[in-house]
Amino acid sequence: MAPSVKIFSLSTCSHCKSTKKFLADCTVQYDFVDVDMLQGEERAAILEDVKKFNPKCSFPTIIIGDKVIVGYKEAEIREALGL
Repeated sequence: MAPSVKIFSLSTCSHCKSTKKFLADCTVQYDFVDVDMLQGEERAAILEDVKKFNPKCSFPTIIIGDKVIVGYKEAEIREALGL
């Protein structure tokens, strides 16, 4: 079974867009949150979640199963997905 994939991203971030495109090209199902599109308490809560995985709170923060990858690192993403 494929690991779950979640991306914390920004709608304007080129690395975030590249990550989503790469996953789509590999036909990988994923959930994502464009943090900059959220407001108020919802945004604050999501940023707290991101900090648990990535204290620098940079984007994209990608969670594949129990592995965290920060940034668009195609080789690491492939490895984590077993591609």
